[in-house]
Amino acid sequence: MNNPNARVITRFPPSPTGHLHIGGARTALFNYLFARRHGGGVYLRLEDTDRDRSRGEYERGIVDSLAWLGLAFDKLPDGKALWRQSERAETYRAHLKRMVASGSAYISKEAEGERKEVVRFRNPNKKIAFDDLIRGRIEFDTTELKDMVIAKSLDEPLYHLAVVIDDREMGVTHVIRGEDHISNTPRQILLQEALQFPRPEYAHIPLILAPDRSKLSKRHGAVSVSEYRERGYFPEALVNYLALLGWNPGDEREIFSLEELIKEFDLSKIQKGGAIFDEEKLRWVNRHYVRKGGREGLLPHLPPDITNGREKPQVEAIADMLLERVSTFGDIRREFLAGEFDYLFKDPTYSGDLLKWKKATDNPKPHLERIFSLLEGVPEESFTKVVIQNALTPYAEAKGKGNVLWPMRVALSGREQSPDPLTIAAMLGKTATRKRLTRALAMLQ
Repeated sequence: MNNPNARVITRFPPSPTGHLHIGGARTALFNYLFARRHGGGVYLRLEDTDRDRSRGEYERGIVDSLAWLGLAFDKLPDGKALWRQSERAETYRAHLKRMVASGSAYISKEAEGERKEVVRFRNPNKKIAFDDLIRGRIEFDTTELKDMVIAKSLDEPLYHLAVVIDDREMGVTHVIRGEDHISNTPRQILLQEALQFPRPEYAHIPLILAPDRSKLSKRHGAVSVSEYRERGYFPEALVNYLALLGWNPGDEREIFSLEELIKEFDLSKIQKGGAIFDEEKLRWVNRHYVRKGGREGLLPHLPPDITNGREKPQVEAIADMLLERVSTFGDIRREFLAGEFDYLFKDPTYSGDLLKWKKATDNPKPHLERIFSLLEGVPEESFTKVVIQNALTPYAEAKGKGNVLWPMRVALSGREQSPDPLTIAAMLGKTATRKRLTRALAMLQ
């Protein structure tokens, strides 16, 4: 830091012209982790000077997505939760007038375009160098920038000027942003020097890339935080995964809570190369959180059309089965829509020949009769997988599990492949199980 005694202040400055992108979410996270790691503050700033494209619904979506991720930004010194550039016209105007008066900027008569005049910065045509906290020494010759336009008028500042003024007034000590902003840095340093502002530290993080190493975009699938939320991901999983895109704690750990990330986060451990976004790895991380939440965490996400009309033991059995299969809550609906579990809603259709296991040496009918008999003594309210297993396992082990459980599977599901028949029986409940076993026995007469 230029001033080692200064309190660390970072900011996340999205433009409310679209949904919060995965890349933006990771930038927000890195700013948040760095500030909290050093006991500092982190502010949310909406860069909404593009009046034509900025939308209130995008602003609300960004704020809501950040809150869902668990990133609690600090209130500004004036007590506001948000810093909006659109509310700061007078401040920008004052600085522009000061720059024009000092000669570091001037009002230029424009011969082209709709505007007759703009405000241009008087470029000193010098070399600019800065020490990036991730990439090391970076130098630019600013001559090629010429006299850049910094405002459309005294009342309409453009991006670079507004950013420099806001960072100064927010007290920002560290600018942590994507590497696509590296070329913006010399422009902003020139403006800082003209305004006699201190220079913050810069850290440019690698971009998030698609598997083909192109820039991650909509054509690669979901790219906004809200889409991942709708698809049933845990916010903790998304934060966990995004933190590991371009950053590594220095060991093999892959599961971190937000508190653990704050404790471990270090800018020196951010890589320079692009980070590949692998949704299968994200699903793996999310699966950890699904299992961690257990049955109780899964139950609220079961759609009503799955749970309606079922007793508690049946619903719990369905949740336990899904817990072993799904990686996101969105998978639940997808599995059912694909017809994977149609047998839970209607009697299966199958050929009686399927009831005999291909490796069986005996008739399945006595086994189904015995299963029926053993389950008769199990009360409906106790018809759980554990109880069913205790009732049937000794017989199945004595007669051969394939001989016993294969016809039971087919009788209950009509399929060669399905969850184990003990699980299916628990999901169906005693009444439906007895009915399907009776039907299978009739087919074997």
